[in-house]
Amino acid sequence: MAADLARQLPPAEVLSLQAGDEAFMALWQPANVAEPKGLVILLPSTGESADWPRGIGPLRRSLPDHGWHTLSLSLPDSAHYIAPAEPEPQPEPEEPASEDSEPPAEPEEAGYLPEETAALPGELSGEQDDETFETAEPAKAAAGLPERIDERIAAALDHARGLQAKTIILLGQGTGAYWAARYLQQWAPDDVERLALIHPRQPDSQQEALAQLVPSLGLPTGDFYYRESDSARKQARERLNVSRRIDHPAYHQIGLTELTGEHKVRDEQLIRRVRGWLDRPTD
Repeated sequence: MAADLARQLPPAEVLSLQAGDEAFMALWQPANVAEPKGLVILLPSTGESADWPRGIGPLRRSLPDHGWHTLSLSLPDSAHYIAPAEPEPQPEPEEPASEDSEPPAEPEEAGYLPEETAALPGELSGEQDDETFETAEPAKAAAGLPERIDERIAAALDHARGLQAKTIILLGQGTGAYWAARYLQQWAPDDVERLALIHPRQPDSQQEALAQLVPSLGLPTGDFYYRESDSARKQARERLNVSRRIDHPAYHQIGLTELTGEHKVRDEQLIRRVRGWLDRPTD
């Protein structure tokens, strides 16, 4: 997928970053404003590309119009991973539930959203050879997956620091949300100011529960989940309960509507909610 994207996208968007002894692709979009608010590093889920059409791709292209640089990473897949027939599992049938059985949707957490501004051309010098990303990784696939992902996040953070980004935010989707939280727990970089989770999922290979991992960070956190799925609601409730027990200072949970089939409307909803959370004061 990385090689295909490198061929299809403008060269100015494609970066080659170095993580340990392997190069990997990241997609760059500069903020379309004179004074950028900061940089959002995006981590896709298992089997997803750095420009995945659901969530990651729309966010990486839209946030620059609202003041944010975006850097979307390609992550190594676990060994023997087989992509599902559908990009993402369909939500489970919705069942009536009382207000006590699910976390508050808190749509007001998104805050006031300014009108969208027109996109301006991005600028970045240098071209990437798409062959950089065509080398298969069979020898690396069975190596320590968490360590390899940590190295890629570290490389992205180094790139952000080199740009002197005013604010650095990690945003993970699906299992990417778990890896972002795990990195923050393991390394505790003091210049990452916020964590955003989009429909977070725990990788099968990891034992530490996401519900325990995320709230314990104490970092301003936006937890976006889809309310139609029974399992997503249950897991969101667990994360919310843990955050309350430890009196988390800035944990916000935002319920989203699946809107099956309405791809454009669904993407716009996610972008509005994420933008609103990004614009919230952290105090």
